[in-house]
Amino acid sequence: MTKHFSKWAAKQKIPRHELFLALTEIMAGNFEANLGRNLYKKRIHFKGQGKSGSGRTIICYKKDDRAIFVHGFAKNEKSNLSKKELIAFKELSKILLRLSPEEIEIAIKNKDLIEVKS
Repeated sequence: MTKHFSKWAAKQKIPRHELFLALTEIMAGNFEANLGRNLYKKRIHFKGQGKSGSGRTIICYKKDDRAIFVHGFAKNEKSNLSKKELIAFKELSKILLRLSPEEIEIAIKNKDLIEVKS
């Protein structure tokens, strides 16, 4: 996950196992929307709430390669991404999915990316 997403997830008190569950669901083809360019919208559970009323995450995902949480928002904050946000996240997805394994390791070491483990 990106540093930006990590801060949002911490503020929302989303446990890591919820993030891991969301990733496994995406890998199984279970997501709310394919936004194009390897970008997906996935519901996520907030503590004490069901998925439908909780949060939405935006994830860059390329099968058999990598998945990176890039953005999150509560359903009561907004219903969807704006056109400008969608364009920006598609560009970010393109950049993140082109990173080499070495560049990913450097980003993790520099804490620009945070690894989600079960």
